[in-house]
Amino acid sequence: MEFHFAGLGTLINVAGIFFGGLIGLFGGKFLTEKIQRTLLEACALAVIFLGADGALKNLDAMLLIASLIGGGLIGAILDIDGKFERLGIFLRTHSGNEGDTKFVDAFVTASLTVCVGAMAVIGAINDRLLSDATILIAKSALDAIIILVMTASLGKGCIFSCVSVGIFQGAITFCAGFLEPFMTEIALNNLSGVGNVLIFGVGVNLLFPERKISVANLLPALVIACLWS
Repeated sequence: MEFHFAGLGTLINVAGIFFGGLIGLFGGKFLTEKIQRTLLEACALAVIFLGADGALKNLDAMLLIASLIGGGLIGAILDIDGKFERLGIFLRTHSGNEGDTKFVDAFVTASLTVCVGAMAVIGAINDRLLSDATILIAKSALDAIIILVMTASLGKGCIFSCVSVGIFQGAITFCAGFLEPFMTEIALNNLSGVGNVLIFGVGVNLLFPERKISVANLLPALVIACLWS
């Protein structure tokens, strides 16, 4: 992109979620259950092949095995997935909408859906270190459709998940700057390869929600991938 500044991808992501939610709020009555299911499946397939394409370009077998197993073990011990869940409970409690159960549940569900994923982490890092907002722009389009569908079915609380995304990805983009001296070309390639495998996992979760991969617990694999270099 010719015009870029750190955080641009996150701003686009926030806008995508906000306007997607508005469309879902006012146009949700025109979306049948069949249309909603088809849109979610399309999102899942897009994420899966985006992750697969990136992983196959930057993948080393031993790196992948060590990163996923080691990262998964660390993530499970730290219970990163549980911490994200507790963050959702915190957001629900402090949203000022305790009396509106539907609003709060919609907000928490949507926030966790668009925040917990490797695309958010890798995209925010690339936005700062590589001046590349491509992943977050792709995520923005996917999130807009997902939030559109969720808002149509769960209510206006889903729209406010844009606040969670802004805080979460903005913080990652800010912190990424301190890592720049250590992010060599090899480290970035390793990060991209393992990160895209996690992106693949996000797509699988969208396609098969009844049995989800704990992608959040696998996030430490990104650190191991960088250290591998």
